[in-house]
Amino acid sequence: MIPNQTVSRAQGNVPQSQWEAGDLLVAYLAQLSVDYVFGVPGGAIEPLYNALARSARKGGPRAVVARHETGAAFMADGYGRQTGKLAVCCATTGPGATNLITGVASAYENRIPMLVITAQTALSHFGRGAFQDSSCTGIDTVDLFQHCTRYSTLVSHVAQLEHKLSTAIMTAYQSPNGPSHLSIPLDILRSAAPVKIPSYQLAALLHHPALLDENTIEALCDQIASAKKVVFVVGEDCREAIDAILDLAFLIQSDVVTTPHGKGLVSPYHPLFRGVIGFAGHQSASETLSDPEVDTVVVFGANLGEWASNGWDTDTLLNNRLIHVENVEGNLTRTPMARLHVRGTLTTICERVLSYLRQHLPTEEELAPGVERRQPDSPLREALKGPKRRFQFDEEAKCHDNSTPIKPQRLMRELTRIFPPNTRFLADTGNSIAWAIHYLQPSDQRLVGQPDRNGEPFRGCLDFASMGWAIGAAVGSALGAPGNPVVCITGDGSWLMSGQEITVASQEQLPVIFIILNDAALGMVKHGQRLAQAEAVGFELPAINYCAYGEAMGVPSHIIRSPQDLMALDIKAICQRQGPTLLDVRVDPEEVPPMKTRMKVLGGAQ
Repeated sequence: MIPNQTVSRAQGNVPQSQWEAGDLLVAYLAQLSVDYVFGVPGGAIEPLYNALARSARKGGPRAVVARHETGAAFMADGYGRQTGKLAVCCATTGPGATNLITGVASAYENRIPMLVITAQTALSHFGRGAFQDSSCTGIDTVDLFQHCTRYSTLVSHVAQLEHKLSTAIMTAYQSPNGPSHLSIPLDILRSAAPVKIPSYQLAALLHHPALLDENTIEALCDQIASAKKVVFVVGEDCREAIDAILDLAFLIQSDVVTTPHGKGLVSPYHPLFRGVIGFAGHQSASETLSDPEVDTVVVFGANLGEWASNGWDTDTLLNNRLIHVENVEGNLTRTPMARLHVRGTLTTICERVLSYLRQHLPTEEELAPGVERRQPDSPLREALKGPKRRFQFDEEAKCHDNSTPIKPQRLMRELTRIFPPNTRFLADTGNSIAWAIHYLQPSDQRLVGQPDRNGEPFRGCLDFASMGWAIGAAVGSALGAPGNPVVCITGDGSWLMSGQEITVASQEQLPVIFIILNDAALGMVKHGQRLAQAEAVGFELPAINYCAYGEAMGVPSHIIRSPQDLMALDIKAICQRQGPTLLDVRVDPEEVPPMKTRMKVLGGAQ
């Protein structure tokens, strides 16, 4: 049950004569502890912004104004991933709504629970050629959003608002998670609310009990107990279960790898960690899965698409050694070849398996002479003894290269050395995400007093892979994690699309460090063309001084040409300042990112 004071965060002392449909909507957001609504205002959505202004004066949800609606959706995405709360974005009618689509589609592919609110011209103006008409008689945005949301509907009467809002939010949290869209006409938004306080307690309705399939749990226990050698694959849905998964791995001494989506959930210095599989992954991870002695591969919470499955690799992953443990039904459709599918809540499943194995595995006295079993007392304590990686980078020597311009490999190595352990790193699509997946090794947040399930130190926008995502998402992440530095690793191509959102970080006084990999090119396009021996076309970007760009916007900015320039920065001061910093990093443009998996799928691998 949600306490009444939670609702009053939004309602405050709003006079009943002013209690509009927009105020009721905001009251539901307050009930779910949502802090921010990201968007760009306009005439048709003005009543919602009026309600947000009234809410903000009482400490309730408030508006954060993006510079472009796509950026607003990316910010909501970053905030939702960081906090675990509902992501909310909004836009006015017409082009405001259509500008949201890329960000919403990204959230759809990455399964982010999101509420998307777009305005609509007044009902009385439908079909009359209204300004920015996007009703069913114009550019039908309800229909457009049908293809990138779990639910999209028009609120045609104010009496529908509570029911459709509740349905939208509950659908966003159904499996698989994703965005829901409400199109609300101007006259509906400014109508008197049908009730004075929310009728439903959505937090209680959104609580999901632990689910378990007893028969498959027994089969999973038997197969793990009888396996000769097991490898665990950790995916993106393991945030809540990661401690139980690692305890189980330690008990049976299973090697652990992650998908690109799961990077950051396991410490790079965990004694059983062997790296990342799939796109930009590590050879050691592939070798671990290729070991002929491995007879069982257990995948936890992973959407095994192209990037996570090493290009749908049937030799090492998608074969009958596979056991797929999932709480998202849709993920199981990717693994019909698996010998066992286990459905349920990951934490509960792992705890049940742990309990079974502790009772049924041989004791130390029953083991053969000379065989030792390591107890799962604390992999974290072992990591604290001193950082030691059990896997290798593709080009290890370049992580220590002192050349100018700076090698991207060296940059990634130094970032996690110079920034504090509680830093959140976000990487953009393109070369940025490839370099970061392979070479960036952020700290395990549990080792630095950040045990919350949303505190993983690395995130990327995979699968849909929208350029510019990290720029907006970094702003949302910083709002959701006050007191923690946020580092956005992006390319000059992405920056030229979405770099204006740095002014939101300035306005909100957020300690976001924007790192631009400046190689005057769409780098992944350039290197992809070279590797595929295709025509060299369309990848060139102008040589731009992004330091001057940042300074023109009032943002402290630095040009980084060498490792020495990077090490000379006062990182402590940068992290403590109330506002963003921009680093224009002139990286070596000839360094080829680890993208062989992608080239293989495209048919251009050499």
